[in-house]
Amino acid sequence: MKFSELEYRRPDVARIEEDYKALIERVKKAETDEEILDIWAAHQRLSTEFNLSDRTVYIRNTMNTKDEFYLGEKAYFNSVSPSYYNTQNQLYKALLEHPKLQVLADKFGSILPKKMQVALDAADESVIDLQREDNALVQEYDELYASYMVEFEGKQMTLPQLAIYMMGGKDSATRRAARETDGKWFDEHHEKLDDIFSRMIQNRNEQAKRMGYRDYSELSYLRMGRIGYNMKDIENYREQVARDLVPVAKQLMDLRMQRVGIENPKLYDLDICFKDGNPEPAGDSDYMLAMCKKMYDELSPETAEFIDWMFENESFDVLTKPGKLLGAYMYNVSGYGPFVFANWNGSAFDVDTITHEMGHAFQGYVGNKLGLTLELVEPAMETCEIHSTSMEFLTSPFHHLFFGKDTAKYQLQHAEDALVATCYGCQVDEFQHIVYQKPELTPAERNQVWLELDKKYRPWIDNDGLPFYADGGAWQKQKHIYEFPFYFIDYCLARTAALQFFALHLKDEKEAWKRYVELVKKGGSETYSDLLQQAGFQNPFGEGSMKEIAETLATWCKENQV
Repeated sequence: MKFSELEYRRPDVARIEEDYKALIERVKKAETDEEILDIWAAHQRLSTEFNLSDRTVYIRNTMNTKDEFYLGEKAYFNSVSPSYYNTQNQLYKALLEHPKLQVLADKFGSILPKKMQVALDAADESVIDLQREDNALVQEYDELYASYMVEFEGKQMTLPQLAIYMMGGKDSATRRAARETDGKWFDEHHEKLDDIFSRMIQNRNEQAKRMGYRDYSELSYLRMGRIGYNMKDIENYREQVARDLVPVAKQLMDLRMQRVGIENPKLYDLDICFKDGNPEPAGDSDYMLAMCKKMYDELSPETAEFIDWMFENESFDVLTKPGKLLGAYMYNVSGYGPFVFANWNGSAFDVDTITHEMGHAFQGYVGNKLGLTLELVEPAMETCEIHSTSMEFLTSPFHHLFFGKDTAKYQLQHAEDALVATCYGCQVDEFQHIVYQKPELTPAERNQVWLELDKKYRPWIDNDGLPFYADGGAWQKQKHIYEFPFYFIDYCLARTAALQFFALHLKDEKEAWKRYVELVKKGGSETYSDLLQQAGFQNPFGEGSMKEIAETLATWCKENQV
């Protein structure tokens, strides 16, 4: 069934919650393994019923934020979801306390009770009102960001459309003018953006305090479902990146600027990778979609089956348009399947996006087909991002379909950007830890923190007095900071694995793909560290791990200059 044909009906959440309460009573009376497994199956049906509707609403709202019906339905789910998940957690609690709990661990894996406990520790009835308020703040932010529309060179443009000029304009003056236009929009809205974020910090920290945590940075590790590592491990990882990866990334940025002949690069120069222009897709959006289909048809039997399903069901929306939420994502809709959302603008980044999100979608499709229990279909996000980020590299034998003569240029740019993005991701993560741990910071002081972190993680940045950017407001462009706090470091952790997949791929394509599929099939049945170990890769928390990974990729980049 095409996603557009999927019928939406608002679920009776009150009835679903009552059904959960009935399951909780059944758990208390259950005496056999079979009863516990039957209760778990009923939970899966209820969870699917809720998530099918919730995720359908989310997708259709993001496709057109001006659609009043789905805007209203999104507000409805924002209101009822905290209570729903709290009720679901009470079932987890009852199961965790039951003497027959082991049957679930035996059938689905020892990680399942751990995930249930983390979900229980991350929520509490006392914060339901704050969670509803937080959901409303996210929607307020989404609506503001979706309104982004500026005039440039006589045309009305969305942010993805303007980004073509900011990042790939043919001359420095055009790129700077595009950045100025972008900065002015954010300057015009910065007070509102600051106000929303201040209220988010206050709200989320209050949630943490009511639940007995120091602040939201501590609670966030539970909300992100992290198992097997903690805040100290992440801090150590960030310091490794700052010490061992940032200098290598700076070398590559210096080499890039030498390659294009820019002696004193500014912010608006850094995305120019080649003197004769950045790589560009070889065709329009229809061509790109056709090549996407061809790529996955030929990559493997597993991906051929997957991409047939995606196209038959038109389970994607990739073109940018006014009123559409910015960004890209994949949602695995319970009871239906994966859906890919993006904002293509005709740049090389479209290929990054489609291979990344299709990596997520492929894992979701495989997990659904294997019948993994819902809690294990989707791993914690640092593992989900391995599937997507690795796919960007493992599809490299097919990049010529998208770029033709520009293929070598694209692959070099993509590899360089992987190191730079890891530095940036650590900057985003440390920024969030600081501002939640110091909620008294004013908006101006938060911006100053961002500028100081620029020096630590991206010392090659020169904002050249640009409005908004020079004042340290650039973090406001990163939607994850508002919508998905403390998520962004997961991209970095995943990229650590993806770069090891890439290194293996260079030596043995078949072995790399074999290990990747094995990882995908495991879903969330193991912890991040265990999955890396089973794939034969280094854990990024180990001392010195980033140095070897950075040097391996840097060597490849230096040997493949175009």
